[in-house]
Amino acid sequence: MAHPIHQANENSPYGELTREDFYHKHQVLHQESFMLNRQNMKIFTQSWQPAGPSSLRLRGLVAVVHGYTDESSWLIQLNAVGLAKAGFYVCALDIQGHGYSDGSRGHIPKIEPVVEDCTQFFDSARATHPKLPAFLFVGESLGGAISILVCLKQSKAWSGLILNAAMCGVSKKFKPVWPLEELLPMAAFIAPTWKIAITDDPVKKSYKEEWKRKLVMKSPNRLSNSKVTAATALEFLRVCGYIQRNCHRLELPLLMVHGGEDKVCDPESASLVHESAASKDKTLKIFKGMWHQFIGEPNESVDLVFGMILSWIGDRASKPKTNIGNDPEN
Repeated sequence: MAHPIHQANENSPYGELTREDFYHKHQVLHQESFMLNRQNMKIFTQSWQPAGPSSLRLRGLVAVVHGYTDESSWLIQLNAVGLAKAGFYVCALDIQGHGYSDGSRGHIPKIEPVVEDCTQFFDSARATHPKLPAFLFVGESLGGAISILVCLKQSKAWSGLILNAAMCGVSKKFKPVWPLEELLPMAAFIAPTWKIAITDDPVKKSYKEEWKRKLVMKSPNRLSNSKVTAATALEFLRVCGYIQRNCHRLELPLLMVHGGEDKVCDPESASLVHESAASKDKTLKIFKGMWHQFIGEPNESVDLVFGMILSWIGDRASKPKTNIGNDPEN
């Protein structure tokens, strides 16, 4: 099955169609809403599923978590449309400070509230579809770190975890330069929202195809300043360290895909997580020459990676659903 990216152009993920016509063409039912989280913040949520009779034969539920400076709409939603076309119920949210959700733009001083938003929303989605096997699928990078933290809290709730260029370790090219990294705790304490100039815009190092970089930049919800705040940078480094110390506790089926030329999230850290995870069913695929975002590669490569992901989910969705339930909070 061809990925929906084939219909996109540099001006719109829907190509020459309106959003409504695009969904109709792909026979996908789309719904969106807002969830009030425990902090009384409005969190944007949306879902996609096959339209018509095929909606009665759903194969599984896939929860999607996007990355830093990204959103669940625009380009990344094309993954959701592709999954829905393949017979899955797909749900996603905009994390705090991103997309249509409340919060200081791009500022994540603590990851725990974001993880709580994900568990709150995905728990409700699974409760609506209790008989479906449920999978966590990462948009990229930060979404991977969040998804790992979700699974560490409630591994028995999920039938599988798909990590795409997950933030298990930040590339040296994106870490604050010395001595700023050593001074980061002080900077985060004194000026938590101070924007750090680390490197060029991550988009330039994430999307190989120039027309896709142009498309990403045209998102109406794109952050006007993609530089990370001091408190956010410190939290990302802390989260990476926590994941590296605790990834051995991952026991659920695990698929990790990563670009061999990813200059945002370190491929070596992905290998460490794969080796350390206790999962008996685990696969790591490093795609030589690919960058951070697989959807940013030439369309033929997008089909290759997405086809592998879709096949992996499909194989495990066909197995009997067992031992599914919420774990006690850690």
